[in-house]
Amino acid sequence: MSATPAVEYDVRDIGLAADGKRRIEWAEREMPVLRLIRERFASEQPLAGIRLIACAHITTETANLARTLQAGGAEAVLIASNPLSTQDDVAASLVADWGIPVYAIKGETTETYNRHVRTALDFHPEVIIDDGSDVVATLIKERAEQVKEVIGTTEETTTGIVRLQAMANAGVLAFPSMAVNNAQTKHLFDNRYGTGQSTLDGIIRATNILLAGRTLVVVGYGWCGKGVALRGRGMGANVVIAEIDPIKAVEAVMDGFRVMPIREAAAVGDIFVTVTGNRHVIDTTHFEQMKDGAIVCNSGHFDLELNLIGLRELSSADPITLRPFVQEYQISANGHRIIVLGEGRLINLAAAEGHPASVMDMSFANQALSVEYLVKHKGELQPGVHLLPREVDAEIAGLKLRALGISIDTLTPEQIEYMNSWETGT
Repeated sequence: MSATPAVEYDVRDIGLAADGKRRIEWAEREMPVLRLIRERFASEQPLAGIRLIACAHITTETANLARTLQAGGAEAVLIASNPLSTQDDVAASLVADWGIPVYAIKGETTETYNRHVRTALDFHPEVIIDDGSDVVATLIKERAEQVKEVIGTTEETTTGIVRLQAMANAGVLAFPSMAVNNAQTKHLFDNRYGTGQSTLDGIIRATNILLAGRTLVVVGYGWCGKGVALRGRGMGANVVIAEIDPIKAVEAVMDGFRVMPIREAAAVGDIFVTVTGNRHVIDTTHFEQMKDGAIVCNSGHFDLELNLIGLRELSSADPITLRPFVQEYQISANGHRIIVLGEGRLINLAAAEGHPASVMDMSFANQALSVEYLVKHKGELQPGVHLLPREVDAEIAGLKLRALGISIDTLTPEQIEYMNSWETGT
């Protein structure tokens, strides 16, 4: 480890680097797909000289993505995408052991977060990896003169893609963005298995409660909601789904869950998890209906899924911190106590370690190959939100199977001919 890193940075304690390096290397053992991509990148240098910033959760898994981009020749700067998701030892190791500038501190203020975003933009990036689209939004609002320098962006979250689509609709998105979240090898695995497991991990680490026998209300039945509901049921919870989409609501019913509006679920739930990407899906009227001791948390990208400002206004005093990441509010009107976890931020990263590395292996493979795709097709893609081509998605799945030692069937020439013809029938 370098005693005096040669790059600029803003981390909690550079002395934590040794612990971070051990954990980064531990995570790498579970990330064989990204390792294969890194080996190719090191040989081919597809990102040589590209200035890149990544706004992401600074975790062991993200560190291995950063190493892959660096191996491909990119000059990368990392900043946190969430004030509570940074792992300080990992941030220190990226600086000290790999010479990557990192601006991220667990628990950083909103002011510090915004300063880090602007510091990263001072790097004049050609590619932006975003997580919630804060960097892209800041670029467009505050750095219009830099927009022309951007080849494109990648976006990891549903929330960010919604914002990017709104930018496109408003005519302000002047470059292509790859919707990494919408790749099948991302949302079918990361959102369902990763969010499902890590959300409950965060709840249990924060509270040490037993889920069996409790009523767990999952607000939103997209891929993240499906994962939370599935894992909750597996641990013995009685799961209730709140949803606005009739198709998803029918699916939840057919999957064996109770479905009801959140205004009804508020009165019966013991634990509430929001995973919608929208704002105030649990609002003041819902807090007022909740049982004494109800536990509320969020696993969507932004904390505004919970109306915490409204909850403070309903409360008789400032919240009491009962345990790390556990705050108790008391509603003045009825004396009921509402327990909020992780300050309403991503509970799986605030109180736990986020998704398992084996899940993020595919998600970050998507990120790495999306960046390569943008660079390879510089000037060819129209501004707007794009899907990663299906053949790249399939390549990632194939690499995962290869890493797992699993082989599958392929079509015979006869079968290919049949699938491409129309003459043969009964």
